[in-house]
Amino acid sequence: MSILHSFNKDTICAVATAPGVGGIAVIRVSGADAFRLVSPLFLYRGKAIDLSGAKPRTALYGEIMEADELIDEVILTCFHGPHSFTAEHTVEIACHGSIYIRRRILEALINQGCRLAQPGEFTRRAYLNGRMDLSRAEAVADIIASESKAQHQMAMKQLRGGYSEELNALREELLRLTGLMELELDFPEEDVEFADRTELLALCDQIELKLKKLIDSYRLGNAVKRGIPVAIVGTTNVGKSTLLNTLLGEERAIVSDIHGTTRDTIEDTMHIGGYLFRFVDTAGLRETDDTIESLGIERSRSKIKEADIILGVLDATRLEEANQLDHIREIWLKRGERTMLVLLNKSENLPEDERNHLDQVLCDSLDCSEKPLFISARSGEGMDQLKEELVKIMDCAQANEADLIVSNARHHQLLREAYDALQHMRSGFDMGLSTDLLTLDLRHAITSIGEITGR
Repeated sequence: MSILHSFNKDTICAVATAPGVGGIAVIRVSGADAFRLVSPLFLYRGKAIDLSGAKPRTALYGEIMEADELIDEVILTCFHGPHSFTAEHTVEIACHGSIYIRRRILEALINQGCRLAQPGEFTRRAYLNGRMDLSRAEAVADIIASESKAQHQMAMKQLRGGYSEELNALREELLRLTGLMELELDFPEEDVEFADRTELLALCDQIELKLKKLIDSYRLGNAVKRGIPVAIVGTTNVGKSTLLNTLLGEERAIVSDIHGTTRDTIEDTMHIGGYLFRFVDTAGLRETDDTIESLGIERSRSKIKEADIILGVLDATRLEEANQLDHIREIWLKRGERTMLVLLNKSENLPEDERNHLDQVLCDSLDCSEKPLFISARSGEGMDQLKEELVKIMDCAQANEADLIVSNARHHQLLREAYDALQHMRSGFDMGLSTDLLTLDLRHAITSIGEITGR
């Protein structure tokens, strides 16, 4: 008896590779009739064969024909369900990447009785057929969209199960205790407790800790997914725009000796050490009566609040100017848990004793032990060290979060709902609310956790 249980009986087809012209394209056919519908179009060694009898996961070199027309020479692979991506019978046709060839093969398949797949339908069938849970299905999209090593690794962890297995285990425990509490409602006159309240509170503590850790990891996960925001801040003419241009390797921002040249934020991304960083060059911080420049400075302060990493740039040749240190000190004191690196720019000609002096001045001013980085945005001195520091910051952040990193906004919202429901239940428990009211909150938490994996 076949264990295939597709919720849609149609056999679907679509191009599985990226749009555009390339050397090779892959067309995927999936459904109960995949072998039967593709067989009349495929000639193996000049003869038609029944693909249902083909050896699974073995490449066959042959030709795609419709009527007497040769469409292309292809390599065809058969996957017998449930041992395929969709858990259905699947045929993958590797043809030449010509737009015409792809269109003609799809037309031939449709003429045989296939239907064009809707966007994401192969992954949806994998989910509906029990091949993967909902969180893993969503990870497929993240893998396809990944642009950096960190994004890819995060999506792969989720595809392999990630935190879903742990959440499912906690959900099952919560279901067990909730079931026992609801059983008590069937014996109101007996005044018995089937669920150990001490065990319930201990389990809630365990789940709340896990949920809180996942919720807190979303800031990092979202930053890795969309690009880690790095704000370049400081007063005017300290070299912020030159630093951005040097990091990116192109003239992205206008550089001038005129104060207030940068009047708005300028953003661009760059891959460093497997991470995607989103650098933001901000308007120089200073007191000004210029309305437009003031708006740019306000926008800069907003970007500083959104950044995960802050690069505070100082001009090493005029550090004694009070306003430089004042603005950097203000940002340093308000940085919270975010990482801030202080950069002493234009330091290429500074002697060692002057560098030691500036080290001490900054440590005293900021009341910190971290030494600044001496750089020259114009010559490139110190750029490699700066990039190493940025990668090190993200490596440490990833290590602290271990495998528990949430990057999906839907998951984050559901985790918050589950956490809030457990907090509400605990408050009700302390107030002495009845069992039926407590189980409503527990059921809400169970439902929210289950929705992450689609249970």
